[in-house]
Amino acid sequence: MTRFIRCVFVLLLLATAPMAWSAAAVEFAASPNQVTPLLLGSNMPDAPLRRIDGRSISLKQLVGGKPAILVFYRGSWCPYCNLQLSGLRLIEKDVQALGYQLIAITPDRPEEMRKTLDKHALTYTLASDVDAAAMKAFGIAYHVDAELTGMLAKGGIDLDKSSGTTHHALPVPSVFIVDADGVIQFEYVHPDYRVRAPGDVILAAAKAIAEQKHRLKPTK
Repeated sequence: MTRFIRCVFVLLLLATAPMAWSAAAVEFAASPNQVTPLLLGSNMPDAPLRRIDGRSISLKQLVGGKPAILVFYRGSWCPYCNLQLSGLRLIEKDVQALGYQLIAITPDRPEEMRKTLDKHALTYTLASDVDAAAMKAFGIAYHVDAELTGMLAKGGIDLDKSSGTTHHALPVPSVFIVDADGVIQFEYVHPDYRVRAPGDVILAAAKAIAEQKHRLKPTK
């Protein structure tokens, strides 16, 4: 068994195993290690978002009752996010062929999101979660404390400017795959922002779900 196949196998086992995570927290977590992502098999929550042109739209409207791969990223200022977003282009056609749409969600305001779209020549959908409603609903939002905010500012990163708000909330970089019924079938959530789900693993999980090899029913 190759290393890649082992990786996919382990992730799919984790995706089908019962998990001890609770539903989304009412408030922001105090750190990335304390987030409480939604359980696999949960229904995708709704949340207000903004399109790249600034217009309001709900997450459910954006998904439109179709299978979707939802990628939460921290912002255009994050080099690891930029690498991930650029890399997703390599699997975009393949996941579309499987019937999925690819949607990346960020706390960046639409103006900042536009810069990301143009910089990487992205053709999939970006959505702005400036109010942190979506990341909060998925249970992956955490509060950036004053010390870290100051450190980021010294490095030229202004969270307030990026999001246009002062909530200082960021998502733990995450990937959720939902089916046409809006049920979460796969997720990858890692508190270390440097560790991202490889595109090949996302594609393998999407393929397994599309082929009915891995399908969860909604939780009660």
